[in-house]
Amino acid sequence: MDNKVPDNIILIGMPAAGKSTVGVLLAKRLGFDFIDTDLLIQKRHGLLLHQIIENRGMQAFLDLESQIILELEGRHRIIATGGSVIYRPLSMQHLQSLGTIVLLEVDLDSLQNRLTDLNSRGVVRAPGQTIRDLFEERNTLYQKYSQLSIATGNLSPGQVVESIVDGISGRL
Repeated sequence: MDNKVPDNIILIGMPAAGKSTVGVLLAKRLGFDFIDTDLLIQKRHGLLLHQIIENRGMQAFLDLESQIILELEGRHRIIATGGSVIYRPLSMQHLQSLGTIVLLEVDLDSLQNRLTDLNSRGVVRAPGQTIRDLFEERNTLYQKYSQLSIATGNLSPGQVVESIVDGISGRL
């Protein structure tokens, strides 16, 4: 394992930015465990994300997400977070204490092509909020909390992994 790798790498970004896909590949590349916080939420509550949001509401979902985040601990993990994780400062402070936060940046056009059904995907958003609105609202928060940003653009997931490894090695 590379000596220039932090304890944990936390992936943040918009829904459909590739956090889970890249996270699995990055975990394999570094020999780390992989954790997807959306899957932890679904497993604990026995419901899909969109069902939790529909049944309990947006704020309750954010509370559940924060609870899962605050329970995370350990080392040598790649943690893929839900896109809404940035709405709770306490959650983000905890993630910062665990390792390096990497933003997977995706442009608005790509995002609109990837996110065709916000409701079935379980995206936390206000009623009537468009992908553009969500993108503009969240981007500032993603930038605020990230220590490394990777513009995914037309990169393959494997190229994104190498960009993360190179970016982190350059920071340490």
